[in-house]
Amino acid sequence: MAAWYQTTTIYQIYPRSYKDSNGDGIGDLQGIIQQLDYIRDMGFETIWLSPFYTSPQVDVGYDIADYRNIAPEYGTMADAEQLIEEVHRRGMKIVFDMVMNHTSDQHPWFRESCTSRDNPKADWYIWRDQPNNWKSILGPKGWHYCEARNQYYYASFLPFQPDLNYRNPEVKKEMFDTCRFWLQKGVDGFRLDIFNCIIKDKDFRDNPFSLLHPIPSEEYPGGNFQIRKYSLNQEENFVLAQELRQVVDEFQPDRMLLGEVFGGHENVKQYLGKKQDGLHLVFLFDILFFKFKASYFRKKIAEFEHHYPAPNIPTIVFSNHDQLRSMRRIGNDMQKAKLLAMLQSTVRAVPTFYYGEEVGMTNGYIPIKEGVDAMCKTFGWVPQFIADRLPVAINRDVCRTPMQWNTQKNAGFSTADKTWLPVNKELDNRNVAQQLQQPDSLLHTYRSLLAIRKKEKALHQGDIEIINAGNDQILAYVRTFEKEKLLVFLNFSAKKITVQVKQPVQELVFALQNVEFSPHTYILSGYNGIILKI
Repeated sequence: MAAWYQTTTIYQIYPRSYKDSNGDGIGDLQGIIQQLDYIRDMGFETIWLSPFYTSPQVDVGYDIADYRNIAPEYGTMADAEQLIEEVHRRGMKIVFDMVMNHTSDQHPWFRESCTSRDNPKADWYIWRDQPNNWKSILGPKGWHYCEARNQYYYASFLPFQPDLNYRNPEVKKEMFDTCRFWLQKGVDGFRLDIFNCIIKDKDFRDNPFSLLHPIPSEEYPGGNFQIRKYSLNQEENFVLAQELRQVVDEFQPDRMLLGEVFGGHENVKQYLGKKQDGLHLVFLFDILFFKFKASYFRKKIAEFEHHYPAPNIPTIVFSNHDQLRSMRRIGNDMQKAKLLAMLQSTVRAVPTFYYGEEVGMTNGYIPIKEGVDAMCKTFGWVPQFIADRLPVAINRDVCRTPMQWNTQKNAGFSTADKTWLPVNKELDNRNVAQQLQQPDSLLHTYRSLLAIRKKEKALHQGDIEIINAGNDQILAYVRTFEKEKLLVFLNFSAKKITVQVKQPVQELVFALQNVEFSPHTYILSGYNGIILKI
């Protein structure tokens, strides 16, 4: 029998932007609790929350100053415990973000570590008398000078996020115990932030220079003319994944680890463990930059099946809190969004959906010079007209705008006069209230697909086989579980296409739009998709 984390659907919530319960313009835990019935009724089975721990919020929660307390703007520990309980009462799971690689520079550990070279926390971070050539993932320098110690500390991401030293057993024990703290409270697992950065080369060897890698790629994260050979994906990181797995395996019922890891598939899949004794799942981020073509997805499904065959299972995600919303890649076309949702719900993978995708939320327009995101300081020199054309977000505020619940004040997100980020102006017909009243809306497409996925074992447990539909614009595959078979056709063109089905069809399970058909022949209109039981 498949484990829950192999069959689930994940809904990512950015707490600051989801629902404000007290009118201060900032989303909070009680706001999420208020919307749990909506999430359950949509059909999402697992909620993943971005961080809401105590933090100076310079990186909006990914700079943690206390892993075992709640930032007051989000609520209290009692609110967090209530949230866990209410999620479980509705038959769902809840996953917290865990940032193990670094803390805030305001964390008491780092403040103490900075004071001298012989204090109790002196070796809790990565210090060097002379920096090597390691850069941060973002490209600028990775080493930063501390006058009190007359040494440099390393930060894989932003300068105010110093990396912890996992070669110190005290650090590892403390972070593992922190995970146990939340698991004992009933959390169903963790999404692990930049997990492949955690342990670096013990000899601090310089990373190789490369003219061929000026910009980041999936196989060579970071770019900036450097291959991160010694600062990413070290062998010890794969071992750390197994050690953390042992921690979560102490708890019943089963808990889950989902890794944010970057690199080529040969590296990434090692985090799962050769005996499936590492992380349970890893994000496969290359698909974030998809091309809306049947040929692209045909190739990508085959690639995932090659690298992550059963009992492993791939993941599929099109948007998150760090990347431009997927609607931009499809020209904000709602019908194309329905087709993507259908693909995401029917392939052999664990799908993760970003809040607002279900109503077609688009990127907000927030100029870099007005951004809250700490990356705006790093990339403030980039002209706005260039930033608007980049395939990645250098101001992540644009993909973090408040959830669009209705057309009332602040889209129903908050009663405040000013919200922490401005509400997206593209609101009409891209909100929950309006789409709930429209049977053919994107929201109802999500609800239908998630219900079918949950009902049909072939969709959440079955094998997948790509088939030739006789037209390159059609992506077709069969999902099989025991004696159950479902045939999926997705038309990635704007034109009508006729497909032939040789087998007897028991039932037309689902169609995005009306379908003309006769025995063995189905005519798919543009951007239409069907599921057939055969």
